[in-house]
Amino acid sequence: MRKYWLFLFMGMTLLSGCGDLTGSGSSGGGSASIPSNLKKTSFNSVPGWYNDDHRYALQAFRNTCKARIQYSGRVIPSRKLLEDKCRMLPRESISANAARTWFENNFQPYKVYDNSGKGEGTYTGYYSPVIAACKKKTAQCNEPLMNVPTDGRNYKGVSKERIVENKIGRVLYWANIVDVQNIQIQGSGMLKLEDGSLVKLNFAGVNDLPFKSIGDQLKRKGIKPSGGYSSEAVWSYLRKHESLAREIIYKNPRYVYFQVAKSHNVIGKLGTPLSKIRSVAMDDSLYTLGLPVFINTNLSVDGRKFQRLMIAQDTGSAIRGWIRADIFFGSGDEAYKYAHGQHSQGEMYILMPKTYGN
Repeated sequence: MRKYWLFLFMGMTLLSGCGDLTGSGSSGGGSASIPSNLKKTSFNSVPGWYNDDHRYALQAFRNTCKARIQYSGRVIPSRKLLEDKCRMLPRESISANAARTWFENNFQPYKVYDNSGKGEGTYTGYYSPVIAACKKKTAQCNEPLMNVPTDGRNYKGVSKERIVENKIGRVLYWANIVDVQNIQIQGSGMLKLEDGSLVKLNFAGVNDLPFKSIGDQLKRKGIKPSGGYSSEAVWSYLRKHESLAREIIYKNPRYVYFQVAKSHNVIGKLGTPLSKIRSVAMDDSLYTLGLPVFINTNLSVDGRKFQRLMIAQDTGSAIRGWIRADIFFGSGDEAYKYAHGQHSQGEMYILMPKTYGN
């Protein structure tokens, strides 16, 4: 199988400076309180640290340096220290060893533990789907993809069914209801229109109602698709039973709004493009987004080790806890193969600018 993580492109530009890191929030000084969940360790103790190619993580970290950081949560770096790291970014054309050395010289690893003292947590995956869509409603494109309403109508706390029935929002495009549900779960996606053109949709808003699992609803009805309750099996079954699909999907009251993006990049909560298998979604009530984090886990699709330096650049309503992360696998069918069944246990090491907490 072609190794998908080798597709990442490495540019050859000159020294990159720091962008707007002056975001709102606290912790502008030189020290911060280290939560007891973080235990200082060495890079020698990080499993797989020396086997990774840190150039790819460094490229993703450059996007952090262009972001407007919100210094919030429990794990908050000093703004000055993080800005210093961005000002010292090396050339993109450096070697893998030089990239690793740069992280070692500028950051200190901390192993993360949950509140019970356990050093392992759960890793899932997500991706950006590509779905067929239409400019107007058709027999196949029967569900609207909408932006938040501009007429002042309230959508917070309003169920998905009411939002759709009353068109509480501005209709952008139409697609099959199963595809619309999938893209809402992922939070972004690419539309392929009838004429072959592509349109990128990014997250724009949510009605703040809880998500109810589609698979669990099938279980409660005593329905088991061929292939079990994997997302692939569930979506395939619902496509063949559209009336049931509509009933079950509307029982999940959560509704996600979208906006048309200016580029085809997938944008995370940090506001910068996500990098394939180098960006990760984490709990932003605990972590300041933008920090490097090393993950030691496995790929569920084939059991291979996944030991990578990632950058925390996104979040999600289900991503909660000290050792809980969602790995971004990219866009399209190949990314789907890795993301849809990803569910593994593993360790996490957060990298903080040196002298953090001193």
